Amino acid sequence: MSAAEPVVEGAAVDASAAATEAQRILAICNICGYCNGFCPVFDAARERPAPHRGDLSYLAHLCHACRNCLESCQYAPPHAFGVNVPRTLERLRWLDYADYVWPKPLARLMRAGMVLGSKADFALFLKLFLAMIVPLLMGFWWLPWSQLTQPALGPGGFYRIVPFPLMVCLGVATLGWALLSIGVSLVRFWRAIGGGRPAVRLTWSGLSAVLWDLASLRHLDGGGAGCTDSHSPLAPARRWLHQLLVLGFLCCFAATVVAAFWHHVLERVAPYPIGSLPVVLGLVGGLLMLASALGLWWLRRRTNPLALAPERKGGEISATLWLLAVVLSGLALLVWRGTSAMGLLLLAHLGFVYGFFLLLPASKFVHAGYRLLAVLRLRLEQRNIDADTSRRG
Repeated sequence: MSAAEPVVEGAAVDASAAATEAQRILAICNICGYCNGFCPVFDAARERPAPHRGDLSYLAHLCHACRNCLESCQYAPPHAFGVNVPRTLERLRWLDYADYVWPKPLARLMRAGMVLGSKADFALFLKLFLAMIVPLLMGFWWLPWSQLTQPALGPGGFYRIVPFPLMVCLGVATLGWALLSIGVSLVRFWRAIGGGRPAVRLTWSGLSAVLWDLASLRHLDGGGAGCTDSHSPLAPARRWLHQLLVLGFLCCFAATVVAAFWHHVLERVAPYPIGSLPVVLGLVGGLLMLASALGLWWLRRRTNPLALAPERKGGEISATLWLLAVVLSGLALLVWRGTSAMGLLLLAHLGFVYGFFLLLPASKFVHAGYRLLAVLRLRLEQRNIDADTSRRG
């Protein structure tokens, strides 16, 4: 497989051929060295002149896809060498999500999200997506229409539709499942990228440096010029939109924590007034996530397609749709909670939230954990090298 020959959308990707292509391209990069200043991937590749599959995974997730190397490479297509680092490493990343996922049956779902052209996998993917609206259908079945169409005008209005203990239990169970699955997957990835390499010792200073790297997304600066998604002065936009998305998640998480404190400690029962702290935090978080999701989608449509792995398209679309379903249903519930539509909107929103948690381990959102571990590995290896140099000096 050559990066100059695009994979047809919907076609399965040969993992062995993808790894061989990555080894070929990185060997050329190690000889050339022109792009070493863009990001740490190329220096790390030089330390792995004969990379095994774990090394390739490490390099793939160390790449933040700023895509500057493609714009600068003298051997990029249409050159006969066909060097296309962004597409090659992106392809490996998507293969890794399916290879390391736990439990293993989720790999099929991950591939279904990647390859929307396969009818069988698309049917599976569609069924699971429709499962998100199961709470809405169950509400239709169990609740009298008169109860379902009551507005939430006072404390406890939500819990006449879904009892509070049931709402909390389902949330804890689905989120707990997501954290367990992603945690095991990341442990498998961490072991793979450390295979055959000197042991590294986790330190607080190393961890704090990694957290700063991720918060600032410094590896998305493309060596200072920013990303080359749009070939325009909007180059830093993808970095800012990612940070807005994380900020939106944090605001929504803070809204949940504050609401739980009010409920259990202050005995103040939802729904809360528009100007209250939980509602303001949730509203700000939802709007930030909405703006960032739409902005990232818009940027992807402007990105040079040569830099993208075509098979990742389904996974990106599905992740965006899941996020938009959660955000838009939450905003709709906030706007129309005082109307007869409240019950239906509440059930739809809860269904999207629980479904989002259930499908999270098989979605593109897992990339944050893989990237964190790759950057952590980089930082710890650099500190080991600095310590060895200091001892010798």
